[in-house]
Amino acid sequence: MARKVPKPTEAELAILQVLWERGPSTVRAVHEALIERGTGYTTVLKLMQIMAKKGILQRDASRKTHVYEAALPKERTERQLVGDLLERAFKGSAERLVMRALESGDVSAGELARIKRMLDEQEGRGNERNERD
Repeated sequence: MARKVPKPTEAELAILQVLWERGPSTVRAVHEALIERGTGYTTVLKLMQIMAKKGILQRDASRKTHVYEAALPKERTERQLVGDLLERAFKGSAERLVMRALESGDVSAGELARIKRMLDEQEGRGNERNERD
């Protein structure tokens, strides 16, 4: 069974985005990536230490400079966050979630094509389940 990792805060998510993009990194490297946000080095350090205690990050302390990496893949964290949003804001209605997401901004032709493919795949799986029942 997959372990449950706490949902990251907005500040923790910014750190995770850096680690997912760059891979395992030192506090200094993460701080440099977040410097335009005005986040201080000690704030980044403390957040990353807390995130490691929570199980959101893993820390390699085998070297003088500790290296951190995300404990979970980006896709799994995104699914966890979307699942939480789905339940809290949309009472479990995937239709309403998708409709609001599509209404909220510009969707490129490439994104629409991928969404259509995914819907077709979901529909195909539903038809297969119905045929088996």
